[in-house]
Amino acid sequence: MSMVDSFEKIPVKIYPDLKQGSVAVAKQIASLIREKQKNKVKCVLGLSTGSTPKTLYKELVRMHKEEKLSFKNVITFNLDEYYPINNDALQSYNRFMRVNLFNHIDIHPKNIHIPNGEVKKEDIKEHCRQYEKMIQDAGGIDLQILGIGNNGHIGFNEPGSGIYSKTRLITLDNSTRIANAYEFANISEVPRLAITMGIGEILKAKRIILMAWGSGKAPVIKKAVEDEETDHVPASLLQNHDDVIFVVDESAASELTRNKSPWLTGDCEWTEKMIKKAVVNMALKLKKPVLSLTNSDYNEYGLSDLLVEQGDAYEINLQVYYMLRDSITGWPAGKPNVDLPEHPERSTPYPKRCFIFSPHPDDDIISMGGTFLRLHDQGNDVHVGYQTSGNIAVTDEFVTRFLDFTVGFEEIAGIDTSKSGKILANARKFLSNKKSNQTDTAIIRAIKGLIRRCEAKATCRYVGIKEENIHFLDLPFYETGIIEKKPMSEKDVKITMEVLRKVKPQQVYCAGDFADPHGTHIVCFNVVLEALKRIKSAGDEWINDCWLWLYKGAWQEWNVEEIEMAIPMSPDQVLKKRFGIFIHQSQKDMVPFQGSDSREFWQRAEERNAATANLYADLGLTHYAAMEAFVRWHY
Repeated sequence: MSMVDSFEKIPVKIYPDLKQGSVAVAKQIASLIREKQKNKVKCVLGLSTGSTPKTLYKELVRMHKEEKLSFKNVITFNLDEYYPINNDALQSYNRFMRVNLFNHIDIHPKNIHIPNGEVKKEDIKEHCRQYEKMIQDAGGIDLQILGIGNNGHIGFNEPGSGIYSKTRLITLDNSTRIANAYEFANISEVPRLAITMGIGEILKAKRIILMAWGSGKAPVIKKAVEDEETDHVPASLLQNHDDVIFVVDESAASELTRNKSPWLTGDCEWTEKMIKKAVVNMALKLKKPVLSLTNSDYNEYGLSDLLVEQGDAYEINLQVYYMLRDSITGWPAGKPNVDLPEHPERSTPYPKRCFIFSPHPDDDIISMGGTFLRLHDQGNDVHVGYQTSGNIAVTDEFVTRFLDFTVGFEEIAGIDTSKSGKILANARKFLSNKKSNQTDTAIIRAIKGLIRRCEAKATCRYVGIKEENIHFLDLPFYETGIIEKKPMSEKDVKITMEVLRKVKPQQVYCAGDFADPHGTHIVCFNVVLEALKRIKSAGDEWINDCWLWLYKGAWQEWNVEEIEMAIPMSPDQVLKKRFGIFIHQSQKDMVPFQGSDSREFWQRAEERNAATANLYADLGLTHYAAMEAFVRWHY
């Protein structure tokens, strides 16, 4: 009997990534729809919104167009909607569903039901009562699709929502508003209220599938699945349903006991990585340096099998200590003229050609600024590729500020201001009348992109990078003018292949921070990976000597047991990195679409780097002021 999921009170199906998980759920939905069609009855689906189901809906659209999946017998009920909000607002869930699903399939408009964010407040209770009645009249929901919030909410049922809660108007938790701020220009524009289907109504569904992607969801998935049910984690109340399953990717499942501490769920293969993971987590939990762990600690922590297989605690401690020690280096491109077999990087060739891919025009300095500076200072030929323009993250106020400067500069220089003055006047007029469902004009997006490009150039000059080593790729997938981006395209890959073949680097640094709520980082990573794979398949000789290192940035950090290269920083280097981040003035203070973290980017970076250094110190290694961390990716 397998004990791998013995801690889980809700069945969990784990897929390698969100795409495979979404396809699997889409197949289940399609199977249900076709079964209902065969029996000539309606199929009632409960649908959700947000970033989680986008790939699911994309797959359903593909199945409709390519596999003739019809939705003519489908009735849908959405979980929730912001309140108040216009149905055609860019952030409304009414618009979300039209754009991502309904406009692309053959569902009858009368069969689509979404809570109305435009209804008068005095009519809300009756609207909610009628919504539940429509579900009952349709025969109840056959399959309910759910996402999950970082605080455990399902729908907009915030912590404290009871198991019998009805469809209602609810005040959004501040953590939810912050988490959803990436959809809006700033936190003040996020609605404070929402209409949501209640937990009691959700639990009436005949079958429930909850989906979750990314490491950011890992802690709450663990709470919902393994801990006791509580209305403080609303998703845990799903433990009361007879037919519910959680479909997650490997990152979202990382905190489950079967992954976090697999030795507690049965036999475990004690590889070097598994030993490091077990011992490091034990040391941190017990608040002991690695070299101070005892045989008793191993037994009490459930690692007696490791002792039996590997021997005395002292020997295991030394093995893990050396792995941690050998990951620390002040030479990110390898230390020249020495033979260090355990060093994270090769000592030859030296100096190296290094290429840093930066998804936005500031990720390089925010995520690996200390390493960036050190690579240059140690004589390497450093190139930077800014993958996107980052234009949506510039406020409208910055546009008029820079246009004011341009017109003023031309006046001082005696240059004709007729063209720039007209652009300024048009921009002011547009921005003053800009509606919630309007995207910026092409000229305003171009100005915002130029602002960020100038800041990126200034950062490179600050580090000492030559002008010819700065590459602005402006990948097409990003240029939509809204948060929602296009999928990775052939053109994105070809642009990336071209710059890589031009530079022929021996080291590539790329963002591995897939928790970025806007999805830009994961697309940028996939573009780089695809480019590298194609170049390798084409037989380019230089690619065989090119190593790929992943950094994480403003959104999260590597777990300490995962880190393969840790670059220490002195207090002076921390300050130098901070000043480099400050160059990006358009990203200071409250910037648009900064996600669920209210801290400024320099604060996030410093606290994250300091925390990594503190973890190494807690494990018994030298205590540095800060550390930047990297993991090597084998492609």
